[in-house]
Amino acid sequence: MNSTERSNVPLVTIALFVATFMSAVEGTIVSTAMPTIIGDLHGVSLMNWVFSIFLLTNAIATPIYGKLADQVGRKPMFIIGIAIFIVGSVMSGLSHSMLALIIWRAVQGIGAGSIMPISNTIIADIYPVEKRAQVMGFNGAAWGIASIIAPLLGGFIVDQLTWHWIFFINLPIGIIVMLMIQLFFKEQRKVHQTSIDYLGMIYLTLSLLSLMYGFQAIGQAPIKWPIIAICLLIFVVTLILFIRHERIAADPLIPMELFENKTFVVQNAVVFLVSGFLIGFEVYLPDWTQGILGLRASMAGFAITPSSIMWIVGSFIAGKMILTMRPQMIINVSLSFILVGAIAMTLLPAQTPFCSFLIIAAICGTGFGITITSTTITVQNEVKPDEIGVATSFNTLCRTLGQSLMVSIFGIIMNTTMVRGVNQTDGATMGMMDKLINPQTAHELSQTMLPKLRIVLYQMLHNVFIAGLILIVLAFLINFADRNKKSSTN
Repeated sequence: MNSTERSNVPLVTIALFVATFMSAVEGTIVSTAMPTIIGDLHGVSLMNWVFSIFLLTNAIATPIYGKLADQVGRKPMFIIGIAIFIVGSVMSGLSHSMLALIIWRAVQGIGAGSIMPISNTIIADIYPVEKRAQVMGFNGAAWGIASIIAPLLGGFIVDQLTWHWIFFINLPIGIIVMLMIQLFFKEQRKVHQTSIDYLGMIYLTLSLLSLMYGFQAIGQAPIKWPIIAICLLIFVVTLILFIRHERIAADPLIPMELFENKTFVVQNAVVFLVSGFLIGFEVYLPDWTQGILGLRASMAGFAITPSSIMWIVGSFIAGKMILTMRPQMIINVSLSFILVGAIAMTLLPAQTPFCSFLIIAAICGTGFGITITSTTITVQNEVKPDEIGVATSFNTLCRTLGQSLMVSIFGIIMNTTMVRGVNQTDGATMGMMDKLINPQTAHELSQTMLPKLRIVLYQMLHNVFIAGLILIVLAFLINFADRNKKSSTN
């Protein structure tokens, strides 16, 4: 599919960036407004599901959109996804109970599942390989920019308007994106369409739902092992059924032949592990700067800003490397950057100067940019043109799963270390740890307890970053399995 000649490439690119930014902001802005939402809707026990259900439905919808984008077309599926996202947003804003908000957040997540995979697929359609990395870098950087802007924007909207407007604001933005894609993105109509693999969709949905819900249950206290065991059983059974069905399906949702390509498998495994490290880096580095160094939340967010900036630089580097280097060497280079940051995070003393985190973030951000961009383009280049949507969505799914599953595992590591540390510290309580992490309440702690609690927090974070380091080492080991000399190009 060649959409470059007739499409208005700059305006289509802007529309994709705005859509990606809108989706990225939505994942963060809700956390800023959550205290106000809880006060209004009175559902603190259900609070986590407002976030979890969005991730669940987003992950489940991603591979389905990828396949339909190949079968039906990029434009109609992207517009449908944005429309579902808008409906979910508006109804979330109109919710008058926490249960209603959770239901409409699920709808919102279904729509959001279209944005990242189809955006990258459209970019593959309208840009040649050498420019694709740069554009994907800018588009991917939307997530980093959103992580900085979303808390400020959320606070402003809640203070000046009401929490409902954090959802309503998506309506005009989404409509503008839909109009821009409709008017300026031109693609060839599909001459013939094959049957849609509904049974494959059902098996995959049940498999992903049970897997992600199981990991959500692991992250909750007390851990309900029977539920986790049931989820694991459902996951294994439905995954086996899915694989068996896909091998015989006329037009499978995810062709099993893709997994015969070693480069395709390795690249997606690497991005899964790197995305797991990435979420740990973004979530727990601010805890260090706030809880141990005692800095404000705004400064904590600034600590990871260099990673967003260098992400773009890394994407430019990836664009040059893809043209001359084989995938294995590119990943070795990118993982080397991240490895330096991961080792540093495990070796730094508690009272590390703030500027050190800026340097680490810049180093890691370069590695993230190269890894995420190069893996996306490589898997696109490794498949046939009519499978680019499937390949891109599977790559996106691996990123989502890596973040969702590892954040639960990191949470277990944090909680286990915290309980042990509190029990071993005279006079310490779990409530004190909550106050320590929040710089607005840390001053309420006694000066004798503050250093002791910071040691506990440091040990918690230290263990999390050791786990992150293990992920990067595993990524290196997996990457050695890929001996392909050079990726093909589409």
